[in-house]
Amino acid sequence: MSTLPPEVRPAPPRPRGPELRPLAHEFLSADKPVRHEPGPASRALRAAGFDRAVAWLSPADRRVLWLYLLTRISVWITVHGARWLFPRGSDVREAGPILAPFQQWDANHYLHIARDGYFPADAGPWMDGWDNREAFFPGFPLLLRAVHVVVPSWTAAGLLISLVAGAVAVLALSRIARAYVPEDADGRRTALFFLLSPCAVFLAVGYTEALFLAFALPAWLAAQRHRWALACTLTALATTVRVSGLFLAAAIAVLFVLSVRTRRDWRGAAWLALPALPPLLYSWYLHAYTGDWMAWKHAQERGWYRDFHTPWEAWTNTWNAAFGGVHTTGYAAMFQAELAAMVMGLALVALLARHRRWPEAVYVALSLWALGTSYWYVSIPRATLLWWPLWIGLAALSLRHPWFRTVYLCVTVPVSVLVGLAFLTGRWAG
Repeated sequence: MSTLPPEVRPAPPRPRGPELRPLAHEFLSADKPVRHEPGPASRALRAAGFDRAVAWLSPADRRVLWLYLLTRISVWITVHGARWLFPRGSDVREAGPILAPFQQWDANHYLHIARDGYFPADAGPWMDGWDNREAFFPGFPLLLRAVHVVVPSWTAAGLLISLVAGAVAVLALSRIARAYVPEDADGRRTALFFLLSPCAVFLAVGYTEALFLAFALPAWLAAQRHRWALACTLTALATTVRVSGLFLAAAIAVLFVLSVRTRRDWRGAAWLALPALPPLLYSWYLHAYTGDWMAWKHAQERGWYRDFHTPWEAWTNTWNAAFGGVHTTGYAAMFQAELAAMVMGLALVALLARHRRWPEAVYVALSLWALGTSYWYVSIPRATLLWWPLWIGLAALSLRHPWFRTVYLCVTVPVSVLVGLAFLTGRWAG
């Protein structure tokens, strides 16, 4: 993405009033479909409350949900192929369990936390071989445990959370896109770029990306409407899922300051502190067990080399891991993807700053700082899913240059399939 077209830039925030109504209606009051006189069947559905839920969705929302459903089907096709074409072992005669490909890597950490808690049987970081599970925030495991009450399979429960949360996230993203890029009338182009992005498989598995976005994107919509209480409440829920919620809180704080016009507008400032509450409570909980207020951060350092290094040291170490021949090809490929994602993130921040989109620039910059100051880069490609300005900007670029959409799909679709297969067959991160 070499330029950020003017159509990607919404008008600067203005005081509350009738002129904000077009943007405000993107959240909680989407344009309603045409209503017809109901028949007997429709009246029965309305009695069950179904019609009200459907009426909340505009025709544009429904088109985006159909796109979301189709991409979920494509994920399951990939899962089926992975089970049969890439089994564990060369002489396997039967494919593994249908849900087994989803239960990989971090999904196991969330399962263990939801099932056994953070410190089962007095185990903890003081023991050899500890899995450093306190590095993961409690929002997803708590919800996973709740859903498991009605869904017996832990893996299926995690998939259900991501399925529903992903639908909420893609709807919110499409509504944001309509405000930023009017030419993307229903937001489907932005949703398409997002759902076919290289790491899109992580929206479908039992990871936190979908759940985080299900809180973060509606929070951003509420902030654009200047509904600070709702925005900060949703952001607080996002911080229970990932520390990235604090970066979103910072972006909303910048948006709040830029939107202030009168002394009365400062009354909502107290809400800006709310998103810090969940991380503080989690730190207090960990301190009660470990005596360490920063136990989650130290767990990340032990398990994933996230101790602080200067940005140039982190870049050098990642470059050596990617091209120095010190790792197997699988690991080297992952580090190459980390470098590519970092370059893309830096370009995005520069473009957002150039066009004075300061809140979004702060959000992405803080994410890059957190991920780019460890021993080497870890999980930056996955983090691109959380950068909604990226997908909106790419969609706007494709509207300005129609050839870009074809190029994007030809490049990202095979990469997305490769990343999906790497994860589903246990080859992710080497």
